[in-house]
Amino acid sequence: MKLTSLKLPMLGILIAALPLAAGVSSLFSGSELRPSDAIILFDGKDLSQWRYADSDKPADWKVHNGYMEVRGGNICSKQEFTDCQLHVEFWLPSMPDAKGQARANSGVYLQGRYEVQVLDSYGLASRDNDCGAVYGVSAPMVNACRPPERWQTYDIIFHAPKFDANGDMISKARLTVLQNGVLIQENVEVAGITTAGKDGGLTTAGPVILQDHGNPVRYRNVWVRPLEGRQ
Repeated sequence: MKLTSLKLPMLGILIAALPLAAGVSSLFSGSELRPSDAIILFDGKDLSQWRYADSDKPADWKVHNGYMEVRGGNICSKQEFTDCQLHVEFWLPSMPDAKGQARANSGVYLQGRYEVQVLDSYGLASRDNDCGAVYGVSAPMVNACRPPERWQTYDIIFHAPKFDANGDMISKARLTVLQNGVLIQENVEVAGITTAGKDGGLTTAGPVILQDHGNPVRYRNVWVRPLEGRQ
């Protein structure tokens, strides 16, 4: 895919993201590399920016050595967003005896409604429910997964659906995803919420959700840049 094939607003956003997506895992671990306008959702210290998604209870996933580990249910950011750039790093446990969706499953939701799948899909021919997929909608264009027990990255450009004055949708939600510095989803349109997305109207802002699917997946260095009004 040639960058020149992208629309100019998207091209500018991706160029801004590319220095953060050079494929070197150590590149993503330092706070000094976050953009100056980033809203930090998790810096390895505490979960003060998160609550459980199904209640107002503060999130209490395990926090250790700069990461948080899934337990006790889905968590969501207290702050809500529409158009945004999201950076998140994840680590998958090795589960060699597990198969399919039981293999280190989790997910990252934009606006609480649109899931980019997290799964151990290393070495597989990726489908629309494997790692890097817009869940149930679009398989990644290439498998960019690292083996389990190695840190990986998502940089996601998300544009929420837009509506006219009558409440009719005039543009669908769109996602562009880089995994480990590789473009795997380009401006993918999503008509409605993905499986297990947050119920409710699509016109309102929503949180970032990290999914608990029963596996000890880890996350670190989560930040977001609101993009609404910057197109």
